[in-house]
Amino acid sequence: MTLHLYNTLTRAKEAFVSLKPDAVGLYVCGPTVYDFAHIGNARPVVVFDVLYRLLKRLYGNVTYVRNITDVDDKIIAASQKSGEPIDVITARTADAFHEDMGALGALPPTIEPRATDHIGQMIVLIEALIAKGHAYAPGDGHVLFDVPSMPEYGQLSRLDRREVIEGARVEVAGNKKDPADFVLWKPSTDAQPGWPSPWGRGRPGWHIECSAMSGQYLGQTFDIHGGGQDLIFPHHENEIAQSRCAHDTPMMARVWMHNGYLMVEGEKMSKSLGNFFTVRQLLADHPGEALRLTLLQTHYRQPLNWTADGVRQAKETLDRCYTALRAVADIEAAPAEPPPAVLGALADDLNTPLALSHLHEAVGALNKAAGADEKAALKGRLLAGGDVLGLLRQDPEAWFKWRPATSVSPDDSAIERLIVERKEARKAKNFARADQIRDDLKAHGILLEDGAGGTTWRRG
Repeated sequence: MTLHLYNTLTRAKEAFVSLKPDAVGLYVCGPTVYDFAHIGNARPVVVFDVLYRLLKRLYGNVTYVRNITDVDDKIIAASQKSGEPIDVITARTADAFHEDMGALGALPPTIEPRATDHIGQMIVLIEALIAKGHAYAPGDGHVLFDVPSMPEYGQLSRLDRREVIEGARVEVAGNKKDPADFVLWKPSTDAQPGWPSPWGRGRPGWHIECSAMSGQYLGQTFDIHGGGQDLIFPHHENEIAQSRCAHDTPMMARVWMHNGYLMVEGEKMSKSLGNFFTVRQLLADHPGEALRLTLLQTHYRQPLNWTADGVRQAKETLDRCYTALRAVADIEAAPAEPPPAVLGALADDLNTPLALSHLHEAVGALNKAAGADEKAALKGRLLAGGDVLGLLRQDPEAWFKWRPATSVSPDDSAIERLIVERKEARKAKNFARADQIRDDLKAHGILLEDGAGGTTWRRG
């Protein structure tokens, strides 16, 4: 099966060929750890988690690097505002990020480097850029990349010079030779984190961090670099400039992949609009798998409109899937590959909406299966298809008994006691009490299902 990926660098969908046989290197820009991740931050994590799962199935040997930015002006500002030490903020926030992304079913990357552990590599890169005439130190503690020294600068973003200059002005530095030049190193005050360097005590610019870490673990040229669309310029454009000019290479990554923007109820996510949601907030009211499915129901390159109704529909879809699996809980799944149609859809530039439609077909086939052998085979195929999408990994009973953190409904033990009481009421022909128990539970979103094996329940 040939994998095709859309390459932002060429603006075309291309057949993917790895630089090394049977091995793939993938780098994705990770979080800046100063606050809880919001749902927009989660989209690239889930998108590239699916890519990682697919690459492992197709190639086996995949090195997935996703960094943690733990030195940044936003972190410094958060520390100044709260009075909390920077290392405490970054440790706590990184732990929260791991917990939240794990709840969304994201696998940990192969390597998760922290920027502060690679300052030496960044300094070496900056020294190489200065030596080769692509960077300069004006003498005020800054080091700047000389954009005009690279004639091919701008190939990824394809912006005109005015837009490049406007982007460069986001981070101000004195004594620029050219308005488009950007910061590689900047001075630190005594109150700011800093490291000794040939240019004085300071800290790295944001862009040089990813160039250093990707080069350290994947080499000067590697297969795939991913991130959100908002990173195309200036971050990824500047990564390319730094890495290519430092190493004298014709490319940094062969394929550049970017997921689209996320809106909330049709508007840009904003705290002032009251539509800003962290993953942690959403997890209090929704199963993580429902959030993941909501993110996958739109193709990764398209804008995604996050809505409460979309999350509700995703939960209902998963209810149907887990109902099918619950019905064959007593049958062991046969070892199986994912449905070819699911893999084929994902191999076509991660077409998750199409892959999900084929997964639904597998659910329908399982519901119609007759013999135990057929059910075992179809169950195995459904679970394998779910696995490559990071879905259907839970026990059905655990899925149906999930309870929102804010719920005031009865807990599991109380429900079980009421089911026993209802059974006794029916035995005593006290059908009014039995019906009242069912209705009271239903009012709390708890649905009872009577079958040959007794009564089961699920939260609706």
